[in-house]
Amino acid sequence: MGSIALKVDVDTLRGTLEGVPRLQKQLLQIGVPATFLFSLGPDHTGWALKRIFRPGFFKKVSRTSVVEHYGLKTLSYGVLLPAPDIGLKGKHIMQAVAKDGFEVGIHTWDHIVWHDQTRYADQAWTLSQMTQSYERFVDIFDQAPKTHGAAGWQMNLDALKQLDQWQMSYASDGRAPLNLTPYRVKLHDGPSQHIQYPTTLPTFDELLGVNQMNAQDAVDYLLKLTAENPNDQVFTLHAELEGQKLLPFFIQLVQAWIHQGHQCVDMRTLHSSWTATGQTKHLICLPLHYDQIANRSGELMMMPNS
Repeated sequence: MGSIALKVDVDTLRGTLEGVPRLQKQLLQIGVPATFLFSLGPDHTGWALKRIFRPGFFKKVSRTSVVEHYGLKTLSYGVLLPAPDIGLKGKHIMQAVAKDGFEVGIHTWDHIVWHDQTRYADQAWTLSQMTQSYERFVDIFDQAPKTHGAAGWQMNLDALKQLDQWQMSYASDGRAPLNLTPYRVKLHDGPSQHIQYPTTLPTFDELLGVNQMNAQDAVDYLLKLTAENPNDQVFTLHAELEGQKLLPFFIQLVQAWIHQGHQCVDMRTLHSSWTATGQTKHLICLPLHYDQIANRSGELMMMPNS
C-alpha cells in the first residue's frame, strides 16, 4: 500500500492553543508523524462572515456547524473583538510541536486575507504577506521554513515563485483528484524548482452533512477510497476540527489506514520517498489552474488535467 501524508492546517488562535496540543499528544501516542502548517499573524476569522453571499458558503456553514467547531469568540475576531496575533500568543505551542519532532511549515500570515485576496493580488501585496509570515516563522523556530501549504488552497504565480526564492523543494498548496501525481508549476520563466504535492483526499468538512453524512460516515467513506488502493495520497486536516470535536474520528481513521497497510507520513517523508526512487526527475509541468471541488465554496488551486 502507499503512503498517506498528513497535513495539519492551523487557521486560528483557538486551533493553535487547543487543537494543536491535542493532535500533538494523540499522534505521539500512536507514533504517527504529521506536518503542521501554521497561520502566523492576526486571526481575522470574523471577516469570513462577508462570504455569506458566495455560492455554496451558507450551505457549507450549515452543514459543518461552524459555530460549534470554531466558537463564537473566534468568529468575533476582527468584527466584535480585536484580532489576536496567533504567532505571538501561540509561539510556545508551535515551538513544542517542533521540539517533539513534527515537521512545521508556513500556512499563511493572515488566513482570511490570504484566502480572499491572493488569487488576483499583485506582486507587492503577495510578497508583503509572505515576507511577514517568513520573518515570523524564523523568529519562532530560529530556522528557515522548508515547506508551505496555502490557506484555502489559494496561490498566484508570484507566490509560487517566492517558494523557489525561499529554496523550498516541496509544498502542498492545491488540490487534485484521488491518487497523488506530484508536479511542477509552469511559471513565467519555466518550471518551478519546487514540487507540488496536492491534497488528494476529501476533507472532513467537505463530507460532513452531505447526504446526512455524520463523522463516522465520513470515516467510512474515506476508508472506502483508500481500501485496496496502493497509491500515495495527501490528506488535509484542520486543528479546529480534527484537533477538537472530531479528534476521536481522526485517530480512528489513521489507525484504520495503518490496518489497511498504508504508511502515515509527514510531507518531508513523502517528498523523500519520491526523490529516493528517482520519480521526481521527470515530473510533468502544469500551469496554475483554478477550479471548483465538490462541497467547498469558491474555486481553489487545482491540478489541471494533463
